[in-house]
Amino acid sequence: MVAEAYERAAGAVRIHGGWSFFPVYGDPEWQALPAEDREQIHRLWEAVRTEPYPMRTLTGFLDFVRSGSRKSDETPYFFRRRKLCTAVLACLTREDNLDEVLDGIWCICEESTWVISAHNVNPIPGAPAAAERPIPDENWEYIDLFAAQTGMILALVSNLLADPLDGVTPLLRKRIHAELERRILRPFLAHDEFWWMGISRQDLCNWTPWILSNILMTACTEVTDGDRLSRILWRAAGMLDRWLAVVPEDGGCDEGVGYWNMAGGAFLDCLELYETVTGGQMRLYGEPKVRNILSFPKKAEIGEGWFINFADCDARPLLSGERIETAGERLGDEELRALGQRIRNQAGDDLLDVPHFSRVLRRLFHPAREPAVTGTRSDVWLPDLQVRVVRRGGMTLAVKGGHNGESHNHNDVGSFILFDDGKPLIIDAGNMTYTARTFSEERYTLWNVRSLYHNVPIIGGCEQLAGRQYRAGRVQAVTNGLTLGLEAAYGPEAELQRYDRRCELDKDMLVICDRLTLNRAQPVRWVFMLREKPTLGDGRITTASMRMRFPEGMRATAEEIPITDSRMAQSFPGSLYRVMILADGTELEAKFTVGRLDRDE
Repeated sequence: MVAEAYERAAGAVRIHGGWSFFPVYGDPEWQALPAEDREQIHRLWEAVRTEPYPMRTLTGFLDFVRSGSRKSDETPYFFRRRKLCTAVLACLTREDNLDEVLDGIWCICEESTWVISAHNVNPIPGAPAAAERPIPDENWEYIDLFAAQTGMILALVSNLLADPLDGVTPLLRKRIHAELERRILRPFLAHDEFWWMGISRQDLCNWTPWILSNILMTACTEVTDGDRLSRILWRAAGMLDRWLAVVPEDGGCDEGVGYWNMAGGAFLDCLELYETVTGGQMRLYGEPKVRNILSFPKKAEIGEGWFINFADCDARPLLSGERIETAGERLGDEELRALGQRIRNQAGDDLLDVPHFSRVLRRLFHPAREPAVTGTRSDVWLPDLQVRVVRRGGMTLAVKGGHNGESHNHNDVGSFILFDDGKPLIIDAGNMTYTARTFSEERYTLWNVRSLYHNVPIIGGCEQLAGRQYRAGRVQAVTNGLTLGLEAAYGPEAELQRYDRRCELDKDMLVICDRLTLNRAQPVRWVFMLREKPTLGDGRITTASMRMRFPEGMRATAEEIPITDSRMAQSFPGSLYRVMILADGTELEAKFTVGRLDRDE
């Protein structure tokens, strides 16, 4: 799709000595920015102005191998880039701080590698084992997510501040260009084995569009040779096509909507760059699959900042409202544009996590426009991702089928979440801070990814297992929810012949109907992850906001789970509560109902 479109438009590629996608130093647009944006830049600069650029140490890099900590290397790594971006913004708005920019450029150019420690040794195919390369190797050419992002930052810095940097010495921008050539542009053209290229491996993820969006920004800004730039654009187009081949037709992101920024949002970045350099000749917004990818966030929205968060996704993710608003504009989708406006962040918010400088600039020079007009949000059925969303009477139910071999997988086939007017009732705990265990053979020792902490039962002591073969069957969207078979999500040890689950939300009442046939009598423990502290009664559970009923004869227990992980605590500060409801037998039928506390049942 992308390569074919580029081939048709390649003759229109416009080369004029490197592109300037944003106003540069001295352009009046910087002084014309809204006062609130200028004040935000000033606050960001004041917060880091007196902090020196930190050392990025070898022992910090080694800490990933020694203890599994990513933070020892990533904290100084990202602070350096965050401070540099902030210093550049302050300089562009006429702060007298060019020396801080110079020091930031020099720190980053002098780094032995732009690859973070976790990506230097992790088990992702294409990366070396820890024993082979526990420290940076300058002779190893590799581009990871953040090497590509670093390249984009330095390319934009060189472009935006060309005049003041050359006023110090032209050697500075020559050094930037040399580092971009050595670390990004030449390796991109010379290597086929980087796994995210889709040449040696086909099961791609957000890495592909995210890396390519940054490489393309770097190339379009830096490369002045038309033939070479066209080769880069052509090569990237083929890689985007390989990524598109593994994205489902429904556009769903199995990594969760929190990764849309890096997947669908980065794909939008690529499409905009292609459109610009071809003089508007390359546009793919009419393609159904492209439309589905770009509109995924509105399908996953719950409201009040909450989103459906299956897989490694935060329940309250930091999404780029500007990118979502832009997607809505490109597609002519008012509902999507309205979502982008609702969550439109402040200038500089894209520096708070992994500093994405181009997103900050896009936000600054994409002013808020007239409010979008949208109606009531509709139900959603994503048949490839097998996610069903039903909205009734202020309540939102999301149920997933799928399989347990998804990217950023949790063992959660058949799990569901329930919200009421933007308030979480039954939840998915979501993501935690990444460590070496997160993407290793020890992943499923982490509690938040196990089915033991999702809204599915434990059968005879057996949890669901990881792998694509552990999946839902007989999946069917019905008017008010989803029906599916879950026996294949468990291993043979569960001795489970058949398991039918029906999840329906009718008006303001959730009904879960389960029917299980087992080879022998054994205990089944239904798990429900609650946001609010429960009170247990005979056949009922109440919280401050909801009442759950379960069959007579079953026994319920509750456990408080204090949230100690800083990332998860951003969505769920305090504690979560796991309720387990126990029954025994070979033929089990269970009906669970959940409604508002004030509902007369």
